[in-house]
Amino acid sequence: MSIIYIIGVVLSIIAVLDILKKPISLVGKIITAVLVLATSWIGLAVYYLYAKDHLTEWFK
Repeated sequence: MSIIYIIGVVLSIIAVLDILKKPISLVGKIITAVLVLATSWIGLAVYYLYAKDHLTEWFK
């Protein structure tokens, strides 16, 4: 396995755990987690750079 692949998997797991801790609806958590996992590095970048701070606004 490549080190880049392992780093991506670890960061994805950390992102999903962070999403599950957010005070948003279950549907919002599922949608966000699936999008982050399905879009790989692009999803991680968008989540950490923008969406992380806006999730509670989007899924009230």
